[in-house]
Amino acid sequence: MLLSQNFDLTTIVLLTLAFVLATAIHEANHAFVATALGDDTPRRYGRLTLNPLKHIDKTGIIFFIIAGVGWGFTPVTPNNLRPNPRTGYALVSVVGPLSNLALALLLSLPLRAGLDMPLLLRQFLFLAVYLNLILFVFNLLPLPPLDGFAVLLGILPASLAAALRPLERYGMPILMLLFLVGPLLHFSIVSVLFSPVCRVFGLPGLRC
Repeated sequence: MLLSQNFDLTTIVLLTLAFVLATAIHEANHAFVATALGDDTPRRYGRLTLNPLKHIDKTGIIFFIIAGVGWGFTPVTPNNLRPNPRTGYALVSVVGPLSNLALALLLSLPLRAGLDMPLLLRQFLFLAVYLNLILFVFNLLPLPPLDGFAVLLGILPASLAAALRPLERYGMPILMLLFLVGPLLHFSIVSVLFSPVCRVFGLPGLRC
């Protein structure tokens, strides 16, 4: 997850809280669906909970605060998943980004209703909606190790999926290259994909 660093301390704190919430929901839903599809790995690792402490990677939080890039993790054993490892893992993967989209919709409801609330709470809700929409778009990119890559492998023919699987070992270098080269070329694939999603979402005041 990548965000601009031109923020004051209050915004950084609110974004970090929003990131913790978004990641906990994202990873917990991975765990719930994996368990429903027959994999007991999340249960054995204590991940069947919404407790953020069980899902947040400490290094991921530090990197989010410093660089605007963060992550969580849910242990899953694809070979245990129904109806087969490839399809099962695609289902487990897609529910993470979809949970961020659902969370964005839920958190936007008080804003859409025009409810009176403290300014700090309103700022948090706007930031959380914005962040969850970005997470939805970002995690669906068909690049390893993002959820979108597992979804892609799940819908492609088996032979083509097998041919692409070796890319998994190069996942982090690919992402680093994407984020390092993009700004130099004044291009961001996340921004390009985020803008239409943001406009469709249609929350007044949300920057698209």
